[in-house]
Amino acid sequence: MGEHHVTVLVPASVKNVYAFFTHFHDFPKYMHCVREVTYYDSQRSHWVVQVAGKQEWDAVNENWIPERQVGWRSTKGLQNRGTVKFTPLGAEQTSVDVFISHIPPMGIVGKIAEWLGIDSHFQTVLEKEMQNFTRMVEEAPRGTADPMMSHYLFHQESAFTRGKTTERQRAAMKSDPMMSPEHLHEREIVVASEQEEETREKESRRVGMERRKGQMQEAVRAQDEILRKQRVLDQQEIRERHEREDIQKGIKHELDPVRDTLGGRNASMERTAFGDQDARHERFPQHQEGPMTARPLRSQKDEMPKLSEEEEKAESQWKNLIRGRSLEDETK
Repeated sequence: MGEHHVTVLVPASVKNVYAFFTHFHDFPKYMHCVREVTYYDSQRSHWVVQVAGKQEWDAVNENWIPERQVGWRSTKGLQNRGTVKFTPLGAEQTSVDVFISHIPPMGIVGKIAEWLGIDSHFQTVLEKEMQNFTRMVEEAPRGTADPMMSHYLFHQESAFTRGKTTERQRAAMKSDPMMSPEHLHEREIVVASEQEEETREKESRRVGMERRKGQMQEAVRAQDEILRKQRVLDQQEIRERHEREDIQKGIKHELDPVRDTLGGRNASMERTAFGDQDARHERFPQHQEGPMTARPLRSQKDEMPKLSEEEEKAESQWKNLIRGRSLEDETK
């Protein structure tokens, strides 16, 4: 017995995914290997699948739970049964688990089929078909539950597009009002309009992303330019500081009373009685001496020499006046 299990995540609510999947008769419109799904009544259906040759069976529904599970078992033809479970993972995401078991045909043909790896091939086919189902749901308008609304119907690999459906499937589709030429033409117009709108939205998003990307790149360039200028200024400042340090190393200069003392202004000086400006050059060098000795009398050697009587007479009378001699004395 072959056992197969496939899980896919579908970006839609569990209600919509369940409704899409239970449209069995639409499988040939988007699946590759399903050639026919027709109904005898609401519980019984006929299936034709092309996997390692043509496989055909009648099935009856069983173990259905609305929006949670569907199941079937074959009553004629290839012996198989399956269950599909729908698990909501959020408001807009659903996990779909497909379990299928089948019994290969009896006899030498069935043995050879198993030996050739038909089970492995069927697993690959099942995974591909479930991917087609996921894409069909993705390309349907949000909130819809009818496969005829999806853009992915009748894609190039579907059995219907390739003309691989059975005569009974074509007859069933022909009697379906949703497959009438008028409805299909309207569908083509709606799909083309929706695809054009989707293209415009994608282009608008692309332009917006390009604009934001350009703005971000411009901001990065501006920031880089600011950082580059700052680095240049920092390097210039470091270079000038080094130059000043080199100059100061080669020159011995007198300490500056403001900048070169550790204790503050004029901290290295002993006497600052007249403030900062007079700390170096005192305005009155003898200010600490007494008032009578601050300006001593001239020494004897500094006195003017005494003139003789003839020299005094020869001098100007104005000088005699300065020396205290009167004009009367001069005239005597």
